[in-house]
Amino acid sequence: MPKQPTVRFGYGWAVLVGLALTVASPMRAETGISLNFSGAPGLIDMPAAGAMPDEFLGFSVTNFGPISRSTISFQAAPWLSGSLRTTTTRNWNDAVCPPSCVGSDALSEYFDRSLDLRFHVLQESRVLPGVTIGLMDILGPGVQSGEYIAATKHVTDRIAVTGGLGWGRLSTQGAIGAPFGPRPAPSSDGALALDQAFKGDVAPFAGIEWRINDRWTAKAEYSSDAYVEESVNRQTFDVNSPYNFGVEYQHSQMLKFGAYYLYGSEIGLAAQIILDPSQRPGGAMGGAGPTPVKPRVAYSQDPEAWSTEWISQPEAQPILIENLAKFLERSGVIVEALSYTGTTAQVRFRNSKLDAEAQAVGRVARAMTHLMPASVEIFEIVPMVDGVPASKVVVKRTDIEALEFTGNNAAVLRGRAQIVDAGAPMANLSWNPQIYPDFKWSIAPYARLRFLEPGAAVSGDVGLRLATRYEAAPGVVIQGSITKVAFSNVGTPSGASGSGLPPVRSDAELYRQNGDPALETLTASWHGRIGQDLYGRVTAGYLEQMFGGVSTEILWMPAGKRWALGAEANYVAQRDTNGGLGFSEYDYLVPTGHVSGYLNLGEGYQAQLDLGKYLAGDLGGTLTLTRRFENGWKLGTYLTVTDATSAGGAEQGLRIEVPMTWLTGQPNRATKPITLQPFIGNAGARLAVDDRLHDLLMDYSSNGLDEQWGRFWK
Repeated sequence: MPKQPTVRFGYGWAVLVGLALTVASPMRAETGISLNFSGAPGLIDMPAAGAMPDEFLGFSVTNFGPISRSTISFQAAPWLSGSLRTTTTRNWNDAVCPPSCVGSDALSEYFDRSLDLRFHVLQESRVLPGVTIGLMDILGPGVQSGEYIAATKHVTDRIAVTGGLGWGRLSTQGAIGAPFGPRPAPSSDGALALDQAFKGDVAPFAGIEWRINDRWTAKAEYSSDAYVEESVNRQTFDVNSPYNFGVEYQHSQMLKFGAYYLYGSEIGLAAQIILDPSQRPGGAMGGAGPTPVKPRVAYSQDPEAWSTEWISQPEAQPILIENLAKFLERSGVIVEALSYTGTTAQVRFRNSKLDAEAQAVGRVARAMTHLMPASVEIFEIVPMVDGVPASKVVVKRTDIEALEFTGNNAAVLRGRAQIVDAGAPMANLSWNPQIYPDFKWSIAPYARLRFLEPGAAVSGDVGLRLATRYEAAPGVVIQGSITKVAFSNVGTPSGASGSGLPPVRSDAELYRQNGDPALETLTASWHGRIGQDLYGRVTAGYLEQMFGGVSTEILWMPAGKRWALGAEANYVAQRDTNGGLGFSEYDYLVPTGHVSGYLNLGEGYQAQLDLGKYLAGDLGGTLTLTRRFENGWKLGTYLTVTDATSAGGAEQGLRIEVPMTWLTGQPNRATKPITLQPFIGNAGARLAVDDRLHDLLMDYSSNGLDEQWGRFWK
């Protein structure tokens, strides 16, 4: 007897729709892209050619029959996009093994994770279709793996047709041959499955999309996926037809809903967001505007104003520090120190609010035109980060006065300015007496979330965090935090990971369950400049939720270069799961560390390679590619491969860093990092220590300042 159509909802729907309704704005220009049931640009269950606009993000949750998917898609470059996805298939063992079920057959719900990549090789033109080549589940065990070539052409402004060829699971219905030879057996060790690509049977798929109006779209497709494992082997639902039909409703510029009839047996539902990070939910940026530059009086009109006798006055320095601090206070710029000669003044400052580093430098330069005596011609502006002088921007006061209202003034000034190593401080450097020592504390809500978890689009806990920070001197900080959970949907700990490795990450749920309240961190740290272009860090204490010990780091970041080199060495012990002070529960100590290379690729792209020993004792490397967008968003993807890959699975995922100023529309340095990591294993696990040097300093390096130099005059 055929199974009846089923519909199932979960946390993912509530989170996705809630997010869209919270930040949705009135409809603007359509992107013309719709996501399929795999969260990629496509038809219903089949892919299509095309891409989201550059920098866009897509979020989707879909359900049909026993299958639920949660997907994050990201447009990493105009020619490249990717997706991270979890798939849950219910009733997995109902028809195959009761009552004696073992291994994967013992699962009532089967969880799978997928990483897809799509290469957009041809843009649609008046004559030619768009063409996309896709690789599905390139790191998985093979259940979701497949490849395709899809071509899409708009025959009218509202009607588009798609045709394509699929391999792997996209060739299990209507196959027409195997032109490139047989398909190798899938790997189960998390390695790249490139040896399977475009091998084995190939099958055609096709579909049509009709945009009835700006709100409604109808779709129909012929699917080449027979769902052999789910339908034939596991009998979780029936595939009675290769034809799928659906209708979609565009609720707002970002949010779309869809309802479908799939495979002649199931009702499907989908919700999707296509998010444009360049559009702020709150509209235009707020905050205080810049103060106009104040030109000096001409020497011929007042020669005494240009005298350097003021440097011998002992009261000059504290007065200048106090006045500069008051002048810059509304911009969120904190004056830390001041030194000078008769013709040169150096201001060391901390940016606590402005999200563009070059903008903070520009605000300091404007303030100096108001308050520095006329004899001062050279401005040396030194940004400080955790007490570390990150770089030195040297500009002429004459250029600041002359270029404020000229065309292309940012580019012209950058051609005349110098960004160099901070160097040693001047002999008469004086610190702001209001800065050190400094104690701050706060109680605020927190959200510790994990996305794309097996069985849940979002899991984690929310509650209150008590945080303290004591800055004893430049670069010397004692800080800590305590958390108390108010709500959690974290499941029952699953027990041993089965990897044979120490449970350095697989017991994370135990820490969440047992540690309430919990001492999250408690550390003492030192950051400093130890030589030309050379920086150091030492951090000791309870470094993260699961480990405590000592972490040391050194970074060589030559000014004006696109590269940097670093090394980190740690000796840590695994903490008790109750969130207290103890280490005895695991009795696990491990030395760990990495050597790291950093390369600025230009256009906002950054590459990082880390080689060394991880927390579980495994040896290997992590490659991270990050793109920083003009609005402050950061999007990174990483892959870790170690000598324990086959035991614990390679770690791969996506990191998104959202600036809070994007959400609020007000100046703010805070960011919200989000890690999308469908599988958390013990292999490739790295210590999560705060304030690593490159992360702290890169935005104030010459490359980092150059990327946002256009905001110097803002």
